[in-house]
Order: sequence, then C-alpha cells, then structure tokens
Amino acid sequence: MADPCFEVRGLTKVYGAGQNEVFALRGVDIDILMGEVLVLLGPSGSGKSTLLNILGGLDRATSGAVRFEGRDLVAASDRELTQFRRRSVGFIFQFFNLSSSLTAKENVELVTEIAENPMDPAEALGLVGLGDRLDAFPAELSGGQQQRVAVARAIAKRPKVLFCDEPTGSLDRESGILVLQAIVDLAGKTGATVMIVTHNAVVADLADRVVRFSDGAVLDVRANSTKRAAKDLVW
Repeated sequence: MADPCFEVRGLTKVYGAGQNEVFALRGVDIDILMGEVLVLLGPSGSGKSTLLNILGGLDRATSGAVRFEGRDLVAASDRELTQFRRRSVGFIFQFFNLSSSLTAKENVELVTEIAENPMDPAEALGLVGLGDRLDAFPAELSGGQQQRVAVARAIAKRPKVLFCDEPTGSLDRESGILVLQAIVDLAGKTGATVMIVTHNAVVADLADRVVRFSDGAVLDVRANSTKRAAKDLVW
C-alpha cells in the first residue's frame, strides 16, 4: 500500500454560531494515498466539497488535523497555505474560469508563470488533445474543450495533488468522458494524487477507491477491485 499523501483526523467544519451553527464536516477521519484516484460521492451539502477546499488550502477547519506529507495544514499560516497551493496543488472546478480575452495557451501560461517547474503550455494542451487549438479563444471552443483547457492549466505546474470539484457537472456525456479520461491519463503519467468530487455515482467506477459522504461524515470507503476506463462509463 502507498504512503499517505493526506492524513485527516477528527476534521470538523462549523459555519455560524449558537442556534445558527451548521456542521459541514463532523469529525472526518481518512487517509488519502499517494498516486491514487479517489472519488468522493454524495448529495449536495454532504460535505465533500468542504473537505476538498480544506485539503486544498482554500478553507480552514474549525477543529481536527490535516497533514500533507507530514506537514500540519491546520496550523499553517496564510502565507504557508499560499505556497502549498502554488507548489503542490492543481484545481479543476465545474465552471472553467478561463479568461475570455486570452487564448488557450495564454490561459495556461497564467499558471506556468508562477510555478516552480512547469510544463510548457503547448505540451500541457497537447496532452489533453488541444495541441492544434493553442491560439483559440474560449468563445471559439466547445464547453468540453474549455474544460480541457482548465485541466491543462491545472496540470501544467506538475502538481502533487489534483482536486476536481464536479469537473463534468456542466458538460454533456461525450465531453465529460473526454475530460475524465484526460484527468486519469495525466494522473498516470505524472504520478499525481487525484480527488474527484461528484454526485454522479457512475464516475466512481474509474477510481481506485470511493468515499461516500452523508451529512458531513464518511459513510464508507471501498476499493474498486476492477476499474473501468472513462470511455466505458454510461450516464
């Protein structure tokens, strides 16, 4: 078994106070292994995106512990979290967040200009099948192609961890399959740990392990004895 990338213990996130308290996470315990593809399943509001945001250094826990390669992220300063995100993390969200005034290549360059050991933007776009669309603007690309630009942007800085929050949520099946295949292929090539948040249970079939969430807690964790290729998924 691989070493843990993240070690999460007793993780709690509370919004509000007093009678207005809302528990987004309730004492979550989980290890995420280096190099694995992990799918987090659950309905909206179950806590899976909150967990992703805390692990990615975008949000802070109310209590509990999160260690990344042995380093305590809960106790990290804002500056340390910024460096963690810059050096180690790539994000892919449901909405592409591309700059409409920049080409595909220039959108990827926004990340590579601040990364320590980035890929060439053209190489990253080539890996997601867009090597011939480097100079295309977002308005000239389909939704699936725009999301693949977002994937290229995320992986261009060679992150240790790739966080994907509903990466196919705004796409049709055909485009979603291409995006998922690109994510899984790139993880295999770079050795990155991948976490995919989704409410689409079918996506779980391509994971090494599946974590089911409900009401801010982990219901269960199961390993996939047989993984399916993204192209074989049907929804």
